[in-house]
Amino acid sequence: MNAPANFNELEVGYDIPALPGMDEAEIQTPCLILDLDALERNIRKMGDYAASHGMRHRAHGKMHKSVDVLKLQERLGGAVGVCCQKVSEAEVFARGGIKDILVSNQVRDPLKIDRLARMPKLGCRVIVCVDDVANVADLSAAAERHGIRLDVFVEIDCGAGRCGVTSADAVVEIAKAVDAAPGLHFAGIQAYQGAMQHLDSYADRKAKLDAAIAQVKEAVAALEAVGLKPELVSGGGTGSYYFESASGVYNELQCGSYAFMDADYGRIHDADGNRIDRGEWENALFILTSVMSHAKPGKAICDAGLKAQSVDSGLPVIFGRDDVTYVKCSDEHGVIDDPNGALKVNDKLRLVPGHCDPTCNVHDWYVGVRGGKVELVWPVSARGKAY
Repeated sequence: MNAPANFNELEVGYDIPALPGMDEAEIQTPCLILDLDALERNIRKMGDYAASHGMRHRAHGKMHKSVDVLKLQERLGGAVGVCCQKVSEAEVFARGGIKDILVSNQVRDPLKIDRLARMPKLGCRVIVCVDDVANVADLSAAAERHGIRLDVFVEIDCGAGRCGVTSADAVVEIAKAVDAAPGLHFAGIQAYQGAMQHLDSYADRKAKLDAAIAQVKEAVAALEAVGLKPELVSGGGTGSYYFESASGVYNELQCGSYAFMDADYGRIHDADGNRIDRGEWENALFILTSVMSHAKPGKAICDAGLKAQSVDSGLPVIFGRDDVTYVKCSDEHGVIDDPNGALKVNDKLRLVPGHCDPTCNVHDWYVGVRGGKVELVWPVSARGKAY
């Protein structure tokens, strides 16, 4: 989705939830709002961390699916580019002017490979992940056909149990094939341990990363032994970035959720046993919802149900309140336990979604607020780009 040429062409309540300059109280619900002060603090904090530890930070675009948010991450946080999961998602960022794009996934379908090979013509570097030597010839043929270069990461399965090879020998085999293939350039390793990111215990996460780091070091040593030292070793998320930064082998982070924070990530603990949403990162993304009914004592009904959020990682948490609790939802309704009758019809609440990534993908717009006013409205640029 591209930003409109003229917001005056859009009707609040039909096309768009708000317009710049409106009071926060006038925003139509349910919609996504961004606390711009908190968002900017999160972005600067991650940028400062990466810089001070000599790490590149490639922000993960699958989280927010927004060219505008990514450009803010580049401007305020020094992000070097973006990670995407799908070719169409990556195309949105390429068309939006982002110059360094990693498709941190395998691309096997012929049409998708062809589209991938067209993206460098938009003026960007494109990196793609490979975990099967048979994929190399197809990528090479497409690069040659379009007269471009594709950079390639060999993906290691370092514990997530999804894509990726598991042995150093397989890494070397694929890297050699890439190095010999016309139109391709072996750029390094993709090694993201996704399975441990949401483990509550810092010690449990560290144990998983210790094993992953050992596996990556073995692969890097094997590559160096055949003269194929990787330029980049990329991975790391909001639940692990400090481990990769101290590893001595990773040099690029792929953090995403830190910028927005959600309820599931917020529950994990730092090295001191504190929740990471109580100091390490701030909640910056909310589902703004309105109370639409309070016909029953002790129970308020709001307008943010399943169609406004993903609950795969649990129900949302009502931000800044401990007197009311979001307890249940159906397609169009959220049920709020209100034992003291604190809420009334048309009251607005900020919900922290259980899982920000799929929640963002069901909305068209971000409404950025500061000081009680709508400062900006950004499209969720890559919404629905899942192919």
